[in-house]
Amino acid sequence: MRARPALVLGALLGTLAAIAVGTLTFGRLGLSLAELGDLVTGGLDGRSRIVATRLRGPRLVTALGAGAALGMAGALMQSATRNPLGSPDVIGITAGAGAGAAAATLFAPGSPGWVGALAGAGLAAVIAWLATGSGYRAVGPLVLAGVGIAAVSTALTQYAVTMTLREQASSLAGYLAGSLNARGWEHAATAAVTAVVLGVAAGALSRRLTLLELGDQLADGLGGQAERTRTLAIVLGVLLTAGAVAAAGPIAFVSLTAPQIARYLAGGTGWRLPLSAAVGAVVLSGADLIAAQSPRASGLPVGVLTAGLGGAYLAALLALTWRKGLA
Repeated sequence: MRARPALVLGALLGTLAAIAVGTLTFGRLGLSLAELGDLVTGGLDGRSRIVATRLRGPRLVTALGAGAALGMAGALMQSATRNPLGSPDVIGITAGAGAGAAAATLFAPGSPGWVGALAGAGLAAVIAWLATGSGYRAVGPLVLAGVGIAAVSTALTQYAVTMTLREQASSLAGYLAGSLNARGWEHAATAAVTAVVLGVAAGALSRRLTLLELGDQLADGLGGQAERTRTLAIVLGVLLTAGAVAAAGPIAFVSLTAPQIARYLAGGTGWRLPLSAAVGAVVLSGADLIAAQSPRASGLPVGVLTAGLGGAYLAALLALTWRKGLA
């Protein structure tokens, strides 16, 4: 059982490598295998260099970094709340980050995207905390608060799209749908730095998060410092979500599904943060590859695909939770 998480992680990394090759080589503008080798050695030039360094390279890195960040954000917050519904999507933090980025575009044009996303995510997290009356311990009130936060965030984003100029509105609408089109290296850097730096910080909490899932009293007895660990996990979850949204837009339900898929694959035997990061990266980059290359989904924002699949998963999860509550 101890070897299983390592094997799963290896398989996920292999899948990511295959998706990366597909992203760079598939389609009319795709690189050939020979050109892919030149990319590794730095020998690309002409059209192939433009495709690799301006079109598909930044898009791929953004998808990998944002997916990993969302996966870890979901794992942190689900551990903090000890419930699979306690993810940034359900609580409204993802929607709040998107609304903050949209508001910054309208009221503070030219400001860095992460500023608005961080402000919106932080405000949503605080509102959810206050609305429940008991912090993040009671998931039922959190879900209800998340519905309200998401509704207000949607109204704000629609207002921002309506009030911006036509050219800006088109770009903003694509961003709010979770599109990875026209991503540049500045977006890729935001996603990668968020995933790596905050991932290292989250890894330092890994043991205490495992204790937290045993319950506050037992965690405190074993040195887990339950309340402090929960607060740190939520803060890191908000920061990871804000960074991912700033880079790729408010892509829905990756943070909800990735930790659950990781737990299922690993048999619940640990390594939750790295496995959640890997699954999140696979889900987002794989969905983006489908959106970019499938004839039926050509040009479709990747957020539409993840929202459709994640919405079905959320409905099934809510039904299962409700049935358990009646049992």
